[in-house]
Amino acid sequence: MGRFRFCNRSLNDAIVALLLSTLPLMCLGIRYFPANGEMDINSGSDVLFGFTEAPEYRNGVGCSRDSIHVAMTIDLEYLRGSIAAVHSILRHASCPENVFFHFIAAEFDPANPRDLTRLVRSTFPSLNFKVYIFREDTVINLISSSIRVALENPLNYARNYLGDILDPYVDRVIYLDSDVEFVTVQY
Repeated sequence: MGRFRFCNRSLNDAIVALLLSTLPLMCLGIRYFPANGEMDINSGSDVLFGFTEAPEYRNGVGCSRDSIHVAMTIDLEYLRGSIAAVHSILRHASCPENVFFHFIAAEFDPANPRDLTRLVRSTFPSLNFKVYIFREDTVINLISSSIRVALENPLNYARNYLGDILDPYVDRVIYLDSDVEFVTVQY
């Protein structure tokens, strides 16, 4: 008498859905936990040390040794977006160990390239990457005032100089903005 058997399948589905909805949701992602409880991007120090460590991403079966080079800018203002984009790429790649990231940092960003390198290494310990310094004086005199203040940031124009910035062995690279996220779609 202690056993219940529901004849209605939709009722079974409803009970399972109800049980699952009461469990805490487990999301795989990189979380930002500010030390002082506030999310102030302009302070810099909290942002550089507030990310949790990502899981280790490993290649699936059948991966070749070919590298895929991805270039992104990285700066304090869009740091969370860059970290989220890297996580998204690695999470949805079938061969994440083959992805090599080339981060371009501005030489006069409030977070210096050494701090950004430490942050990326602590968040993604197994990531293959290199941080390059973009000399803002290359473009600063070429930028005219714009309606959008973001377009006046010299780092936005680093993508035009990737051939001069990246190591000579990189013959092909995919440039991505920091507001890109990847998802896996199965048909």
